Amino acid sequence: MPRPEPAAADASPQATSGPQIVWQGRHLHMARDGRWEFATRPVKRPAVGIVAVTDQGALLLVEQHRPPVGGTVVELPAGLAGDLPGAEQEPLVEAARRELQEETGYEAQRWTELGMGYSSPGLTDESIMLFLAEGLRKTGPGGGDGDESIVVHEVPLPQLDGWLADRAARIDFKVYAGVYLARRGGLQ
Repeated sequence: MPRPEPAAADASPQATSGPQIVWQGRHLHMARDGRWEFATRPVKRPAVGIVAVTDQGALLLVEQHRPPVGGTVVELPAGLAGDLPGAEQEPLVEAARRELQEETGYEAQRWTELGMGYSSPGLTDESIMLFLAEGLRKTGPGGGDGDESIVVHEVPLPQLDGWLADRAARIDFKVYAGVYLARRGGLQ
């Protein structure tokens, strides 16, 4: 008995001629690749996230309104790299320094790369590099730039699991990833 012929190459969800941009915004583009739709960043640089721990053993977390989810979300301090005119090749650690200062008002003496991964690979091509920031010193007000209204939380590490559990529906999962990677690296 003859076997059925394979489907034509152009009928396969994997067979495409590459992504096509169908909409463009400042920080995001919407693309289609075959039947797959996704967000893509025009600046092909990872975002940065910061696990910032004070000398007193508290984790700095930020909380801000996120329109896509219709409410506030607790997150690691984070932001884009290479999105400022003239700083397209900004080193990731410099973007992390800038974001930590802007969002929390803290500067860090020690920076350690924890790891890089994708934030939501079924939805976007964005990757994120997580850093551990230690030796913190408060040097400014924080709270974000003019378009942001960020609340900074200093959560003692021994209370972190319970604090997060109380807010579980409003936590960015990168908080858990960052804390896991920092603890794996020796953070108590």
